[in-house]
Amino acid sequence: MNARMDTTDACDLRFGQVGIACVRVRRVDAAALAEELERRVRAAPQLFSRAAVVLDLSHLLDLPDDGTVDALLEAVRSAGMLPVGLAYGTSETEALSRRMGLPLIAKFRAAYEPASGGSIAPPAPAEPAPAPAPRSEPILFDAAPGNSLGAQYHDGTVRSGQQIYARDRDLVITGAVANGAEVIADGSIHIYGGLRGRAMAGAQGDTKARIYVSDFRAELVAIAGHYRVFEQIPKDLEGQSVQCWLEGEKLLIAKL
Repeated sequence: MNARMDTTDACDLRFGQVGIACVRVRRVDAAALAEELERRVRAAPQLFSRAAVVLDLSHLLDLPDDGTVDALLEAVRSAGMLPVGLAYGTSETEALSRRMGLPLIAKFRAAYEPASGGSIAPPAPAEPAPAPAPRSEPILFDAAPGNSLGAQYHDGTVRSGQQIYARDRDLVITGAVANGAEVIADGSIHIYGGLRGRAMAGAQGDTKARIYVSDFRAELVAIAGHYRVFEQIPKDLEGQSVQCWLEGEKLLIAKL
């Protein structure tokens, strides 16, 4: 008797938004790269340990040879991160990715890049902050600049391990964002509950995006790739209503 053939599909394959950071190489020095990445991992192990990263070689004057790139990839691994591909660049980068056996990633979430001189803003910023919205009556905000899409809403809590992404628009969360949860928007982010996880606005590079939080206890906030990681929230901001924005290269945070 012939064995019954199982006609069930062996797997499902779908594309989705995934959390990938970018390691932008500014000089060819594998030892220095490993040291810098190890420092980042030590500073925020929950965020960067075993993080999937894309290696971006586009800021180098000349594309390194295969052996040098292999050393850079090994430096990333030795720091505790996992390189999963190369950032899209020239046809030479594409050929390199084929030789290295790595995918070429044309689009990915805005890179985790620390804002130079990033700081907590003084309680009274030079430009008056907008008044906080009443929690019982959420305000409708414009979509991302140049886009006619309305804001995307999520009612209730964003649970640990869950990720919400608003493509080409603002994101409004009416509940809390738990530890280990992640909310991402190409526009601004408005959270009417507590933020204990991560919030990343301007994910495709919109430097005008902002983050508004009613109860600030974040692991990380980022705008257009510039981020701040919090092991401990400053006492004057913990549990407060705040807004986050970029001023040049600085990511500023102030009470509303």
